Amino acid sequence: MNLNLLFELTKRDFADRYSGSILGRLWVFLWPLINMAVYMVVFAKVMGAKLPGSTYAHGYGVYLMAGLIPWTAFSQTIARTSTVFLDKKPLISKVKMSLPTLPLYIVLSESIVFFVSLLIYIVFLLVSGVGLGQSFVFVPLIFLAQQIFAYALGFLVATLQVFIRDLKEVVGVIIFIWFWLNPIVYVAAILPEKIQSILVYNPSYWFIDAYQKIFIYQQAPNFTHLVYLVVLGHVILGVSYVLFKKLEKDVRDFL
Repeated sequence: MNLNLLFELTKRDFADRYSGSILGRLWVFLWPLINMAVYMVVFAKVMGAKLPGSTYAHGYGVYLMAGLIPWTAFSQTIARTSTVFLDKKPLISKVKMSLPTLPLYIVLSESIVFFVSLLIYIVFLLVSGVGLGQSFVFVPLIFLAQQIFAYALGFLVATLQVFIRDLKEVVGVIIFIWFWLNPIVYVAAILPEKIQSILVYNPSYWFIDAYQKIFIYQQAPNFTHLVYLVVLGHVILGVSYVLFKKLEKDVRDFL
C-alpha cells in the first residue's frame, strides 16, 4: 500500500472516530484517563477489591489495566479488521490497492490508541510510586507479536466475511467469550489447578500474562510463550494470505 494512502486512512480513521465532537482527537487522551480513573475508584474505593499478595490500595486497578489496555487493542484490531473489506467497499471499487495491506491502517490506528493509553498508565504507575522494572523494555516486542496475531486473525475473517456476512456477529460473540477466558478481571491463581493447566493453551493468555509480569510483578515475560505467539501469528497469516490469493477475484466480485 502507498504510504501516503496509509497515512491518510489512519488520519481519517481518527477524524471519523471523533467527528462532531467539540474536543475531537483530544478524546484519544481523555478516554484512557477516564477509564483508568473509573476503574481505580470503583474497584479500590467502592468495591474494596484487593490484589492478592499486595497491600497497595489501587493494586487491583493496576492489575486490571495491565490486562485491559492490551486486550482492548487486540480485540479492536480483530473486530475492525474483520469487516474492513465491507466497510471500505466504496474505496476499494474506486482505488486500485493491495487488499491484504488495507487493514494496516487499523493496526496503526489501534496501536496509536494503545500507546497513548499505555503512556497514561505508566505516568500513573510512576506518580503513585509503583514504578517500572527493567523488563519494561520488552513491551514493544510483546505488542508487535500480539498485533501480528490480531492482524492475521482479522485478515482471515475479513476474507471469509465477504461471503458469509453473519461472521461479524459470530466474531463479536467469540471476542466477548474470549475476554473472560483471560485472567484480566480475575487472578489466575484463584482458578482450580486443572483450569490453570488449560489456561496456558490460550494464545491471548501468552501476551496478557507477559504484560502482567512486567507491570505488576516487574518480572521478565515468558519468552517461550512469546515465541509460540509469533509462530502462531505467522502461520495464520500465511494461511490467510494463501486463502485470499485463491479467492481474490471472487472477493472483489462479491464486493
